[in-house]
Amino acid sequence: MIICAGNNETFSFAQPMGVGMVETAMNLTRLCLFDKPEFLLFVGSAGSYGDHKIFDIVESKTASNIELAFLRNDAYTPLDNVVTTNTENVKDIVVNSSNYISTCKDLAAKFLPLGIGIENMEFFAVLKIAQEFNIPAGGVFCITNYTDENAHADFLKNHDKAKDLLFEHVKNRIQELTKK
Repeated sequence: MIICAGNNETFSFAQPMGVGMVETAMNLTRLCLFDKPEFLLFVGSAGSYGDHKIFDIVESKTASNIELAFLRNDAYTPLDNVVTTNTENVKDIVVNSSNYISTCKDLAAKFLPLGIGIENMEFFAVLKIAQEFNIPAGGVFCITNYTDENAHADFLKNHDKAKDLLFEHVKNRIQELTKK
């Protein structure tokens, strides 16, 4: 099953789950309880912490939930804040999820040494639910912005093209898989 966030980030081939981690967790849990999918693929936009360029396509099976305060040693969590469905031991780009969009370039760059390359609001919730229900899952993202003071304006400017690129990427991947 292919899923996406919702609101203005929808695709004809994907079921919307909601924006942010809470809506996604609630709606995806409901879906899994009543009609458990065999596989989950999340498709959405993402912000880059600096290594990925605008309109890059990134695939991942690993997500974190690390807040900016953690990077300044102003917070800690007793919870497991990294989840993966990567069973192939292949190095993965970690996607950080928060209900906030990072706009401080210097602070956001501190994610890179931790192996965290991009951010998307929903992906951690998707993988956490997939893990709970033992469902293989992954994500495909198109970079719309850098995590800096222009994050929102760049997201708005690049969002439509990113959705088109994601549509083409997913369509091509499905064609590749059906040929095998």
